[in-house]
Amino acid sequence: MANEIGGKTRFPSLELGMDDARQAGDCDSGYSCAYTNNLAWKGESQPLPPTLNPRVLFERLFGSGQPMTPEERARQAKYRRSVLDFVTDDTHKLETSLGPTDRRKLDEYLSAIREVERQIQHAEQDGKQVDPQMDKPYGVPADFGEHFKLLSSMIAIAFQADLTRIVTFLVTREGTSRPYRELGIPDGHHPLTHHRNQPELMEKVRRINEYHVQQFAGFVEKIKSSREGDRSLLDNCMIVYGAGLSDGNAHLHEDLPTVLLGRGGNYFKTGRRMMVRRETPMCNLFLDMMDRMGVHVEQFGDSTGRLGGLNLG
Repeated sequence: MANEIGGKTRFPSLELGMDDARQAGDCDSGYSCAYTNNLAWKGESQPLPPTLNPRVLFERLFGSGQPMTPEERARQAKYRRSVLDFVTDDTHKLETSLGPTDRRKLDEYLSAIREVERQIQHAEQDGKQVDPQMDKPYGVPADFGEHFKLLSSMIAIAFQADLTRIVTFLVTREGTSRPYRELGIPDGHHPLTHHRNQPELMEKVRRINEYHVQQFAGFVEKIKSSREGDRSLLDNCMIVYGAGLSDGNAHLHEDLPTVLLGRGGNYFKTGRRMMVRRETPMCNLFLDMMDRMGVHVEQFGDSTGRLGGLNLG
């Protein structure tokens, strides 16, 4: 979707997260970590790492937070372009001396540079400076709820200002050992999910799940309270909330607990529960969502067809 419609906004997509394996130290080094640490990929081999720090996201979306005159913005854009031109010229000189693997990595690097150039050009043409109506965050809060609120608030602002239309938000990694001391739970989340059906451990997992949903509900209320035309912003969104496992103890990846919120522009019929055929791939839902975004493909991931039955018709 980012490839097809991302050019309409300043940022084709945003990738956000709240858990860093390098800080937690509980992920083995190697390529497999990329799959547990990233929701979004460009092609089959290039992960798009999530932004974890609210301050970094703030500066990426809104700049320094200080109002700039048109002349100051023009000077900043000219400086950035000159740096990008220098880097691009320098890296092109390397191409003839590299092997296939290194050349592919260089191409990924140059693609990222071209995307930065596109964002600068889009910002220049747009000319608008978004006032986020919030103070610049200092960094990564220790409190889970505060961290979530900062990032999700900026997602809402990005949607409101049409800075992007596509976001992935990795709230916690599958192997996270994050404790939830604010809930009185010092145990690591992932070890708790291997509860061996012990009631006291299952209760702790339930409380963590409830806590996550409470944070998510606050974000949904923020989206719902924002107006966009004659509807709420939520009415014009499609937000999927869920997980990759239905039972962490048994590592079951079927009957996944998944919620789809928003009407997709008065397209989806909400307020109901849908049961689908056993072993229906999640990617079938994604095909329906792509269709609604105007991106029509016949195959995505392990899809076997459209989910169907989602719209009002």
